[in-house]
Amino acid sequence: MQASPDFEIGGIAVAKGESRHIDLPVVSLYTNTEMAIPVYVQRGKREGPTIFVCAAVHGDELNGIEIISRLIQSRSLKSLRGTLIAVPMVNVYGVLQHTRYLPDRRDLNRSFPGSPKGSLAARMAHVFLREIVAKCDYGIDLHTGAAHRSNLPQVRANLDDDITRAMAKAFGVPVLLNASIRDGSLRQAAADRGVRILLYEAGEALRFDELCIRAGLKGVTNVLRHLGMLPARRRRSLIEPFIARSSGWLRAGDSGIATHLKALGDQVYEGDLLATIADPYGNELDQVRSNGEGIIIGKQNIPLVQEGEAMYHIAYFHEPQEVVENLELLQDSLLPDENF
Repeated sequence: MQASPDFEIGGIAVAKGESRHIDLPVVSLYTNTEMAIPVYVQRGKREGPTIFVCAAVHGDELNGIEIISRLIQSRSLKSLRGTLIAVPMVNVYGVLQHTRYLPDRRDLNRSFPGSPKGSLAARMAHVFLREIVAKCDYGIDLHTGAAHRSNLPQVRANLDDDITRAMAKAFGVPVLLNASIRDGSLRQAAADRGVRILLYEAGEALRFDELCIRAGLKGVTNVLRHLGMLPARRRRSLIEPFIARSSGWLRAGDSGIATHLKALGDQVYEGDLLATIADPYGNELDQVRSNGEGIIIGKQNIPLVQEGEAMYHIAYFHEPQEVVENLELLQDSLLPDENF
């Protein structure tokens, strides 16, 4: 989708070669305070695709805010082709309150496509879809794990689509998950409108994780280069991603205090002991063991667990050892002096 000469967001025009900060109105609070979604638009002088990069659809997921902040400040954007729409905080309400949800207790990422006359979540979803997503060819949605849960850097997408799969591989993280689309999600609403989208998961809610931030920034930049929006550049090292066609959570068999024995990125085999659960007196109540061979891509961090609670997210691969090697390569490549 080539952005037109009179490209607008929220009624504000952005010409070729311009960049603008736009406050996109949503609704007023009952205090009569106007709340708006902050949007940064940069248009290259030359034609190219239109892409959005957004963060904090869940208000407590902060890594993406920093990724977008660094992206906006990146010198490489001076040579941008096409149009970049960067939204560091979609759920501003949640960011203010350090919460995943909106004041109406709804999950914005289950409220798409929304409605102009619905709940607060529905109205915000409707505005974001109309003013941002519908004007794009591609999108990257930045997420973290939930509270007290960490996710290994990974991309989730419809990997059965050739173009989307090529974007996901270009992102440059070792783990790609062919994830089903959830009803009401931003990814579903974008797909319904022909917008190809990647979902980047990394880190934990309410925390900055430098490795996850660097991997995300590098990944977004890699995708922009892949789409021809930035000049191609030779990579220092090639990380060949592996596609997981299935994954699953291992759950606590009893309530108690967990002792975790495995970490994110660890390779596990069927029967491996991942954690033990004991009562407050130290008596063992349960053992959590792997049900297959794969890589830990998500993990609960808090040691207090309830029976049935998800503890370890395992992605199942045919070549888990190679995935582990590429995870180490990713970490080695993201050194403090890395230039994006």
